[in-house]
Amino acid sequence: MKVIGFCGSSGSGKTTLIAGVVAELRAAGERVSVVKHAHGGFDLDQPGKDSHRLRGSGAFEVLLASPQRLALQREFGTDVRFTVHELLAELVPVDWVLVEGFRHADLCKVEVWRQAAAAVRGDRPLYPEDPYIVAIATDRPDALPEPTLRPVVPLADPAALVAVLRAAGDRLVYDRARDGGHA
Repeated sequence: MKVIGFCGSSGSGKTTLIAGVVAELRAAGERVSVVKHAHGGFDLDQPGKDSHRLRGSGAFEVLLASPQRLALQREFGTDVRFTVHELLAELVPVDWVLVEGFRHADLCKVEVWRQAAAAVRGDRPLYPEDPYIVAIATDRPDALPEPTLRPVVPLADPAALVAVLRAAGDRLVYDRARDGGHA
């Protein structure tokens, strides 16, 4: 299975982009699951919530994780922090797993960069120093704060991002032993 992470400032458009990528991959007949990091407590599958939206876009599984809860509905009596590799081990094999959050994880990622969202929080881009970032999706390629040789795609064009991800070939194939997990 291929795994790609998505990272970026809050409000940058990660979930919207991921929903579009899920829809593009599903339209091509591929099975897609999503792992989404959540902060604090959360409730599942309520209209307007990200989990409902991602499932509605066609994801086979949506796995949400926060310090208080893990959904596929598991309740914990205390805070539990999972690595992205532990969460990936929970999923059944599919063609693609899209991971939202876990910005410092040791797996290939797309940085979602919206200048206005980053400016509000004072965030610096990750791509200049993170070797795991394989592409940047942005609404303003001309306003990227640092030059890059990585592919840059329009934030509003999930099909263009899927083309870049497909071109990455075997680089995105997940190997638990190689990619930070334990065999």
